[in-house]
Amino acid sequence: MIEHIRSLLADDIQSLDTLIIEQLHSRVDLVENIGHYIIEAGGKRLRPLLSLLSLRAAQQSLSAEQANKGIEFAAIVEFIHTATLLHDDVVDISSLRRGRPTANAEYGNASSVLVGDFIYSRAFQMLVNVGELPIMALMSDTTNQIAEGEVLQLTKAGDAGTTETEYLQVITDKTAILFAAAVKGGAMLAGLSEENAHKLSDYGLNLGIAFQIADDILDYQGDAAVMGKNVGDDLNEGKPTLPLIYTMKNGSDHEKQLVANAITQKSVEHIDEILSIIQSNGALEYCRKVAFEYVEKANTALAILPESEYKNALAGVTELAVNRVK
Repeated sequence: MIEHIRSLLADDIQSLDTLIIEQLHSRVDLVENIGHYIIEAGGKRLRPLLSLLSLRAAQQSLSAEQANKGIEFAAIVEFIHTATLLHDDVVDISSLRRGRPTANAEYGNASSVLVGDFIYSRAFQMLVNVGELPIMALMSDTTNQIAEGEVLQLTKAGDAGTTETEYLQVITDKTAILFAAAVKGGAMLAGLSEENAHKLSDYGLNLGIAFQIADDILDYQGDAAVMGKNVGDDLNEGKPTLPLIYTMKNGSDHEKQLVANAITQKSVEHIDEILSIIQSNGALEYCRKVAFEYVEKANTALAILPESEYKNALAGVTELAVNRVK
């Protein structure tokens, strides 16, 4: 499926890859080294892919200027995402991402934070070059909301009383909002009205929520080789994700206490028992149900688009997001 989707955008993706490499250029070698290290780590580049699909689905007869701006915008989205990854891994003290050591594990925390700042600022330099004030407003607001989401997540780390509503707010701000912006920005550059582009952004927002829930499910049913991170990483960081919140609400007194202690103490000491509980108490089934509800909302938002292979590809992405946890 993903190969077919990428084949629809083969020329755009080649141009995107070239632009990303060009824009990582710096007179400081360490900036380029870390930038290339994380960019070339084998990620799916899902967010820029969504931006390009939205661009093409909203307007299949693009001018050369629209196409070029769309590619530059997709690179901007990827740069903002990359900067957040660099900062996240430092905050979370992560050691593994996409199956290999994180940039902070390889180069140190200070270098990762500063190069993350460089990539953020390069994204905004590129936004100026795009020269579309509404797009600049969209991405500045989005980046601000992501930062708020990061801080909100930090305040909830170790909080065993976190509710499902609070969890959804965190993942909306921290993850889903960039999905929404990627889709909305692509549609705006294609000439879709602000109103219709905003409606289409609901596709990206709901997809992003479903995607993050699926990621949180994988933390309790996968292995490091499949996930690209260590099993139990979220628990070790005290993150009250949906499988844990479900258990805190529906588990036995012993299970609730075990999970509460693990979250509060940010400990994986009892990870095997907690994994066994979550895999047998209905938590993963519940999380899958919630994820698929958001997928349905995402697909409903696609109704605003005319029929095309690009619209079908956007629907295909929603399947990919949750099929990982079927």
